[in-house]
Amino acid sequence: VQLQASGGGLVQPGDSLRLSCAASGHTDNYAMAWFRQVPGEKREFVAGIVWAGEITHYARSVRGRFTLSGEHTQNTVNLQMDNLKPEDAAVYLCATAEALPCADYRCVATAGFYNYWGQGTQVTVSS
Repeated sequence: VQLQASGGGLVQPGDSLRLSCAASGHTDNYAMAWFRQVPGEKREFVAGIVWAGEITHYARSVRGRFTLSGEHTQNTVNLQMDNLKPEDAAVYLCATAEALPCADYRCVATAGFYNYWGQGTQVTVSS
């Protein structure tokens, strides 16, 4: 499975960006998600979707500002990021999971459950 992420860039606080991720190869995945990482810090969950029932989860820090959408048949997810803040700056990585122990936030938000990762796309928020 290969994941191709795109859409990052340099924006000012309050601006918007839309990230996209497409999975190719053997793509019978149960969930897809976005994480982000700043150098020297732990990988942080941003948003994820469980395809069965299209259950979405968001990190508290982005809830109300970010919107996750996707198309299971095409194995794509998009992350609409509005009202960006400087603390949103990071490398954003998309990931897929062939299975999760549960569909709850605690499972969807656990990086260790994901099997495949994209290369990441840089988001910089600066005035």
